[in-house]
Parts: sequence; C-alpha cells; structure tokens
Amino acid sequence: MNTLFPIFVKANQLHTLIVGGGYVGLEKATALLGNSPDARVTLVAPEIRAELYELAEQHPLLELVKQPYHSLYLNDKDLVIVGTNDKDVNRQVQVDCKARRILVNVADTPDLCDFYLSSVVKKGDLKIAISTNGKSPTFAKRFREVLEEILPDSLQETLDNLTAIRNQLKGDFVQKMEKLNEITKVLK
Repeated sequence: MNTLFPIFVKANQLHTLIVGGGYVGLEKATALLGNSPDARVTLVAPEIRAELYELAEQHPLLELVKQPYHSLYLNDKDLVIVGTNDKDVNRQVQVDCKARRILVNVADTPDLCDFYLSSVVKKGDLKIAISTNGKSPTFAKRFREVLEEILPDSLQETLDNLTAIRNQLKGDFVQKMEKLNEITKVLK
C-alpha cells in the first residue's frame, strides 16, 4: 500500500544540497531546476560532469563545489538529494541528515529515503506528480510520457479561465466551491 503523502514544495524558497556530480547528480539537478529554475542549489562532488558546469551557466543559483562530501555542507540546507556511486558516502549523508532532521533522498535506495522524487507531467501551470512508492521509476517515467502526449496544450487556457471565474465569484467559500463544481462538471 502506498502511504506516501504527496506535496509540492516551493524549491525557490529552500536551499537544496545535491551530493554527487555524475549522471545521477546531473539528472536530479536538471529535474529540480527544470521545475523550479530559481531554486538555490549547491552540488558537491569530487568529480563533476561537464554538463553540470553548462547547467550552472544557465542557473546562477546553482553552485558547484568540487570537493568530497563533508557534513559541513549540510549547514543551512533544507533538503538533500544524494546520488553517488559510493554506498558508504550515501549512507553517511543519510545518517548526517537524520541527525540534523533534514529530509533526504538517496537515489535508488528507498530504505534510506525520507521522500521520493516523482516523475512530473507539466502542462503550463498544471503539474501532475507520479509515484510508484519507489518500486519502479521507469514505469513512472513511461506513464508521464503517456500523459504528456494525451493531455492537450490548451489546458493552460482552461486554468486561466477558471481562475478568472473564481476571482469574480461572490459569496463564502462553500458557495464559491459549489459554483466551481457546477462549472467544472463537464470535465468528467
């Protein structure tokens, strides 16, 4: 049973640490900055892929630190994502995060994760997060591709129209919700 509680965080109001400068670190940094281009991210690793330097040129709030991980890098961090190929380093980061009560995701190691990174469908302001409870990121990715293909690009216009309607509605919260439910019944 999937007991995860889905949330959307305002990554631009957090300071995220990514540990690992290889392919996984690149993938996580790209996903994070693709969803929140103004996110403040520090990436630390003894070796850093060239693509990460290119990404840092496009995102001035992405700081690359070419050093081995040390717990001092957790200072002032709100969220941590780990993606190294060294299981001992991954475990140490997780232990250090737990001691500081910082939420951590260790790629490909569900038992060490406080949260999982979802596969995300984006259509304008609409975002749909897909989770398989850590069981199959590949399935989540394929399902995301299917949804991206079938959801119309006109969804943003629909959202904008519903926002305009909501802003013009009179009455209390319950009255507004009843009216919006009536209007959106056609979406069933």
